Amino acid sequence: MPKNTKQTGQNVASLASETLRDPHASTIAKSFAASALSQSSSTKETGKAMETKASQVLQSEKYSETTKTLAASVLSQSDKQR
Repeated sequence: MPKNTKQTGQNVASLASETLRDPHASTIAKSFAASALSQSSSTKETGKAMETKASQVLQSEKYSETTKTLAASVLSQSDKQR
């Protein structure tokens, strides 16, 4: 597996942390937040299933800007060969 050189930035990591602590945040937002945080200081790469979910969220109009920001971050750290 290729090494991921991208990491979640400070602003998105803060947003992810806030999302995980928000009792009103959606399950999907929390899953993107957890993924983004797990990639904030590691070489972990987004998996195929999460990549697909993130892509679907970005193409939909029903999700909040916070959810879309987290999805975009997660998607940007996916395997470029997929």
